[in-house]
Amino acid sequence: MAATPSDVACSLMISFMLSVEDLADTRFAISPIYQTVLSLRVLREPGLYALHLPWRRSVLGRLDAPGADLLMSLVGPDRAVADFLTPRPTEFAVTFEEELAAVRRTPPDVVRRDVLAVYVRGRLPDILQEITADDDAPVLALRDAICDHLQRYWEIAIKPTWPQMRLVLEADMTYRARQLAVGGARLLFADMHPNLRWQDGVLHIDKMIGRHHVAAAGRGLLLVPSVFSYKPAPPVSPQEPPVLAYPCRGVATLWAPTPTADTAAVTSLLGAPRARLLHLLAEPLPTVEIARRLTVTPSAVSQHLKVLHATGLITRARDGRHVLYRRSPLGDQVVGQAAEQ
Repeated sequence: MAATPSDVACSLMISFMLSVEDLADTRFAISPIYQTVLSLRVLREPGLYALHLPWRRSVLGRLDAPGADLLMSLVGPDRAVADFLTPRPTEFAVTFEEELAAVRRTPPDVVRRDVLAVYVRGRLPDILQEITADDDAPVLALRDAICDHLQRYWEIAIKPTWPQMRLVLEADMTYRARQLAVGGARLLFADMHPNLRWQDGVLHIDKMIGRHHVAAAGRGLLLVPSVFSYKPAPPVSPQEPPVLAYPCRGVATLWAPTPTADTAAVTSLLGAPRARLLHLLAEPLPTVEIARRLTVTPSAVSQHLKVLHATGLITRARDGRHVLYRRSPLGDQVVGQAAEQ
């Protein structure tokens, strides 16, 4: 997936040309392998991802050196990663095992092409030299070794916090879907990232390492929120259909301490537990995620949610298997007025 060059100011751009039919087929997907692969950038360049430093510190000491060296070599000098490592999700929420199986089926010529593409501006590391072999056997052996290390890395680094990550991703998609419903594509992309620009049926992605235009041609656009993206990341290869990994909202909540009510007024009115809950619900959240952030049981949260909903301070809406709660305009007003006092 493409990334911004780290050493040269660049005005190159990748564009997705989307018809009305393609816009109607704009979809979201949750991809555990996207999170796994893109998190390798955090290990390699922690300065770009200050929010993830607590996660990085907890992971580094548990990785074996040979596996970590191979995986981090897959991040190119411009922070791009090989496209074959992030296969296009075929469903809304696939499992890591399903996605890794797709990576294991990658033909050797595609593995070779994608790895060389991310090192087009830099020297190929010694650990990846097998990729240049004319014989397919060394390339396939390297692909399988990468998959074996990715499996172990997933188990150590991502799987333990995947439920929390998934809830953050789902909350972002709920917000984005509302933006699309209210204001169409223009509003959908307006606050996704400064490098994205929607104009006359074309989605422009600025500051890339390449320049090419991809016609969706009825294939639609797939949007993949990521907790580890710092900028939009389309595929490096122009042969790939339109897919865009983008930075999702609410990432700071993954590692942030439990929020506390910051005004005496709301606490006096509602009591400390409900005041904390009301401050938390600036974004739509399900009961289980609220309970996780407040370190209480879901049943305890449910009791407070009933009271806040009955008084009109929060709203609720079903999204698939979850009921999402959020502050109502009245709740926003209560919190805002208390903050001013």
